[in-house]
Amino acid sequence: MQITFHGAAQTVTGSQHLVEVNGRRILLDCGLYQGRRAEARARNQTFRFDPQKLDAVVLSHAHIDHSGNLPSLAKQGYRGPVYATPATRDLCEYMLRDAARIQESDVEFYNRKAVQRGDAPDAEALYTEEDAEAALALFRTHPLDRPFEVAPGIVCTFREAGHILGSAMVVLDIEEKSRKLRLAFSGDLGRLGLPILNDPVFLQDVDYLIMECTYGRKVHRPPEEAEQEFRALVQATVARGGKIIVPAFAVGRTQEIVYYLNKMIRAGEIPAIPVFVDSPLAVDVSAVFKAHTELFDAETRRLLEENGDAFGFKSLRYTRSVEESKAINDVRGPCIIISASGMAEVGRILHHLKHNIEEPRNTVLIVSWQAPHTLGRRLAEREPQVKIFGEWYKVRAQVATINGLSGHAGCDLLLRWATALKPRVKNVFLVHGEPEAAAALKASLEAEGLRGVHAPVLHESVAV
Repeated sequence: MQITFHGAAQTVTGSQHLVEVNGRRILLDCGLYQGRRAEARARNQTFRFDPQKLDAVVLSHAHIDHSGNLPSLAKQGYRGPVYATPATRDLCEYMLRDAARIQESDVEFYNRKAVQRGDAPDAEALYTEEDAEAALALFRTHPLDRPFEVAPGIVCTFREAGHILGSAMVVLDIEEKSRKLRLAFSGDLGRLGLPILNDPVFLQDVDYLIMECTYGRKVHRPPEEAEQEFRALVQATVARGGKIIVPAFAVGRTQEIVYYLNKMIRAGEIPAIPVFVDSPLAVDVSAVFKAHTELFDAETRRLLEENGDAFGFKSLRYTRSVEESKAINDVRGPCIIISASGMAEVGRILHHLKHNIEEPRNTVLIVSWQAPHTLGRRLAEREPQVKIFGEWYKVRAQVATINGLSGHAGCDLLLRWATALKPRVKNVFLVHGEPEAAAALKASLEAEGLRGVHAPVLHESVAV
């Protein structure tokens, strides 16, 4: 068996891992790489394998850095199955179409700006809505904990990852020649005790492990502390008459923030100021959440029974149209604006940042990990000025980060989860983490007696 790491190798985006066994080629995830625009485009439009020779794609979850390049795969001739959980399929139905629309819209905007500057309008979308539709037609769904055959001699089981709705660890039971082995891919591992979703499960009897290490050197504070910090930040910003701008992924993080705000307002801990979820995608995604209550944890199910809706309250407004989005800029006084994308690279969040980033009363709240060279990362690193739509803006708003809201496991849980696989596991391949995080987790795992821990570089192949 050979594994080649074509993405998320010593970085946190663009998840793609090619497994070749028994003459079959299985791709684990097909995510978009996010980073410097020229580099991102080059990586995303050029696969280091022939898409038409793949036998199957197995998708861990719907986040764009794991699913977002499926339309390019279809565009370049892939016609095989894309296996996913039902909730992942339902989320991707909206997310892939939305990703295509955003790309086409942003290309139109950049080309218009180029013409105004006297430059050639040479921007081109990576893929179109038609390509997204072609990718969606390839999905085949299987629920958690139900084994199914991916290819002859390869049986897959999805296990609860606890990261976002429908997220799964991928467990492949493989018969190769005269041996049987089990390869597991963690996908993005969630945390214990977070709201809405069930906790990630602990696997057993794994021979080879591909494991994320996003927070390989960081222990998260308890979710309760992050909630307290969030509440205090809202209270302080409201007191000075400011607005809170939150770049948030439409899947998972937006619903989690809305869930916390719902609790705070119901408890009278913060005033019922206007809260805008300005993302057509987030509106659709929230509907998917409501359609998959079977994946909720006991606390969220109780809230549903008591209040009827965990993701709605009187001062909350979900906006779809461009006109509604623009009208938010006319709101006077404190409000909260939650908008995609989570790394502030594309979408409506750019317009809200442009209109609010130079006002000292406002707060820009960073609530998730930010990839290098993204606008979100520049804000998180407190750069004094940033470029938005090709123009420079001074960062006068307060910038706050709350890492305790992360949906990724911290290094303590990563260590506990991986060491539970001793003594059988032979190799652990660390992906979806920057070099420093991978090195720190590698040292911790080796100190606990795990063998064959390795952080592959981009496009590296290993035979096991």
